[in-house]
Amino acid sequence: MQFPTMLLQQQQENPLAYIINLAFMAMFFVLFVWGQRIQLTIMLRDVEYALSRLKIMRDETRRAVIENVKRLGKSQKDPTPYIDRYLEYVLIPPVTMDPAGIVWKYDHLIGVTEDRVKDEVKAIAPEATEAQQYNIQNLLEIAQTLNTFYRVIRHFYLFGKKTASYYMIIQIQVLLPELMREAEAYLGSVHAFTFGHPIGDGVGPMVAARMLHGHEVSDIARDTVCGEVDYEGRRVMVIKSKGPGGTVGRPGDAVSIILKRRKNLKRVLMVDAGLKLEGEKSGEIFEGIGAAIGGIGTEKYKIEEMVTKRKLPLYGVVVKMSSSENMTPFTKEIMTGIEQAVERVKELIRDGTKVGDTVLLVGVGNTMGIAQ
Repeated sequence: MQFPTMLLQQQQENPLAYIINLAFMAMFFVLFVWGQRIQLTIMLRDVEYALSRLKIMRDETRRAVIENVKRLGKSQKDPTPYIDRYLEYVLIPPVTMDPAGIVWKYDHLIGVTEDRVKDEVKAIAPEATEAQQYNIQNLLEIAQTLNTFYRVIRHFYLFGKKTASYYMIIQIQVLLPELMREAEAYLGSVHAFTFGHPIGDGVGPMVAARMLHGHEVSDIARDTVCGEVDYEGRRVMVIKSKGPGGTVGRPGDAVSIILKRRKNLKRVLMVDAGLKLEGEKSGEIFEGIGAAIGGIGTEKYKIEEMVTKRKLPLYGVVVKMSSSENMTPFTKEIMTGIEQAVERVKELIRDGTKVGDTVLLVGVGNTMGIAQ
């Protein structure tokens, strides 16, 4: 029992050590009793900061949309009430209790949504060209997405603060880095959509446009065109969304129409943008088997359904990029990736088919700033 006695003697001889020990004991007690609440307060402050940034992004995008509509549309009406109303638009999903036919339900609802937005944009921006009206629609979608981000994070922030739920707040904090990264990418795309610059998501249409250069095209489906190209004795049917307005078209409908008309197709090639993993280089290409197309899934379903019925090989060529590059103007690395994708598509056509064969090439993505 000499050790406690010696420690007590040292504390009596050194008052500073005694005070430090008391301070450590007090800190341990505070952390033991209120540690989680202190940590909750710190996390709430981080979420509150992110929420304020989201509000600034949303308001900045909303302002840009209003100014763009007034500049291009030259309407006598004030577009602000319509834009504010659009920010709250939602697509009410169909019932999934019976999944049979749900793709066509979604397809119908998406078509109705596009028609409504197109008509209302025409009403508030009557002097804008068709391409500019499509770009305004894209700006509205960006503003709507940022508004949704803000509303959802605000809901969980206020609910977590009200209930002092540590686990709810920590889930929000875990998701915040990725969500804020997406939000900043959307904000960065506002300038591109305002002035109609090609964005990273347009690599598919750009590859298709490179193949179609100098050839005639015709409408094949909604906001989608098709042209025929001869390449080293092969007949290449090329599909892309109709530019230069910002639209992704209906590649699924176009592929279905082509496959019904052409019975001698040997393979289907698709080119699209894809998100890279951390540490990978932008502009690199990789290949896959299957439909290289994103979105809600309706267009992908149509392509897979028709290709499976015809038992055709389906190849995808994807250009890697980050989420911010996907929605901002082409960079040097992305342009290099486009050149590589064009050459790889030509190799797949040349090496995988014979002279006289017919191939279908689909350039998937937003064709803003990319004409035929």
